[in-house]
Amino acid sequence: MSCKSDQPHKKQCGFTLLEVLIALLILSIGLLGLASLQTNGLRSNQMASMRTTATQLAYNIADRMHANPAGVDAQNYVIAVSGVDPVIATDCESTTCTSLQMATYDLAQWRSAIRSLPGGSSSITRTVTGTVVTHTITVFWDEYRKGISGTDCGADPFVDLRCMSLTL
Repeated sequence: MSCKSDQPHKKQCGFTLLEVLIALLILSIGLLGLASLQTNGLRSNQMASMRTTATQLAYNIADRMHANPAGVDAQNYVIAVSGVDPVIATDCESTTCTSLQMATYDLAQWRSAIRSLPGGSSSITRTVTGTVVTHTITVFWDEYRKGISGTDCGADPFVDLRCMSLTL
């Protein structure tokens, strides 16, 4: 192949193989960085979705408790993390229920929805300080899907469950 040039000492026929390889290396590093950025973005989006779901579920049971004050006063909504899911005896959407039946129905529906979170569990505790009664609704889940189980909301997300608490 012959190269033509106006100046006899400046001949350039095109890219050399080395220049092509360097360009491909730079392009591949950029694409790897872009893939990493996409992966981190998807992971963050999934975590945000789990947190949103946990928040919505906590407010869901809070609304159900506000609708059944007699059941709240009778402590029918107090449940432990490792508690057994309530058995639904009556469908309270189609029939009239007592406050206990309504609380049992609400908790069964809520705990069923909690299972949509990975490793999802929940608790509702009641605290009495003088004349003030507060309820703490806590939703637990395994954010990194590491098979973590338990009731601890520690600082290390790779060892402890992620938690969202709402106090009423």
